[in-house]
Amino acid sequence: MSELTSMAQAAFQPANTADIADALVNASGLRVDLSRRRGRAAGLNPAGRFEPTERVAVDDGWQSFEDMPALRTEVQVERPKTVITRNESPDIPFDRSINPYRGCEHGCIYCFARPTHSYMGLSAGLDFETKLFAKPDAAKLLERELSKPGYKPRTIAIGTNTDPYQPVEREWRIMRQILEVLDRANHPVAIVTKSALVMRDIDILSSMAARGLAKVGISVTTLDRKLARTMEPRASTPTRRLEAVKALSEAGIPTAIMVAPVIPALNDHEIERILDSGKAAGASEASYVLLRLPLEVSPLFRDWLLQNYPDRYRHVMSLVRSMRDGKDYDAEFGKRMKGAGPYAWQISRRFEMATKRLGLIRRGIQMRDDLFVPPTGSGVQLSLL
Repeated sequence: MSELTSMAQAAFQPANTADIADALVNASGLRVDLSRRRGRAAGLNPAGRFEPTERVAVDDGWQSFEDMPALRTEVQVERPKTVITRNESPDIPFDRSINPYRGCEHGCIYCFARPTHSYMGLSAGLDFETKLFAKPDAAKLLERELSKPGYKPRTIAIGTNTDPYQPVEREWRIMRQILEVLDRANHPVAIVTKSALVMRDIDILSSMAARGLAKVGISVTTLDRKLARTMEPRASTPTRRLEAVKALSEAGIPTAIMVAPVIPALNDHEIERILDSGKAAGASEASYVLLRLPLEVSPLFRDWLLQNYPDRYRHVMSLVRSMRDGKDYDAEFGKRMKGAGPYAWQISRRFEMATKRLGLIRRGIQMRDDLFVPPTGSGVQLSLL
């Protein structure tokens, strides 16, 4: 009998699937010691799915784990050739977006963007939270792309992949520079964030909103501060997010309260409370997204459940699979955001009834694109004619 199996059986008191799974992960060497990852959500740092090898931590008997430093946030510069990303997805309301950063220090364990780090040869686990990429040339690239002949303005979404107001934005200020370009060009923008740092840019956003060019969605996953701290450790607290909703709405900026993601048996009982709180803070719109667990996100989320909510592990995953055709995730358009089946219908119906009672708009206010003026700044390529 292998040592791994022996350890699993030792933890099997009483018989519990979650205990076995937790013991197996602990014995595998994949889980990073808590002292190194304190303040981070992911407990694992597996190799990216394109990597030919996998590394695990093995105690060599010299207690060397104790000498390893805590994980710190590192930021590298990325120099892309373009900054506007296009998409043709039929179930999202925008066809273009900007991501000032790759990776996100907020470290939300459920983040569906985690697998994108594999394209950089990094892990979707702790690497996604600690090894970030900043795009300091984003504003200049944006000016150049907006000035191209034939460019047709439509709302640019920011924050749909990683949060533009994550903590490193305080130093890099890339989002601020992007907004300045959009403001000068009269170009519409829709922002999604979990950070109260968005209040820093109220001066620009309120001016744009007065012209029908800006709106902001604040994602409030839970009102339970303890759950938020565990699940999204470096995002703003729920209270601070609601303060941001209030400040933005009072400044005349259309603001949405987003219950995203809805996690069955974990935060789904809070849907009505979150919407009530958002409405009281001044939100005029509302939306929700069901938990998404694509690719590497599923094992990371499962491990997080095992460590933090082992008593709910089986129940949560059972309900998730009941809404995903028996799988952890179904990427089919039309289903990936809302799920399918009786439990998904119940969530949808509860959300519908709550928004109707509160007078919250479910379909976003359309912004103007007829005021657009192509940039003519120093970074813009001059016409040959």
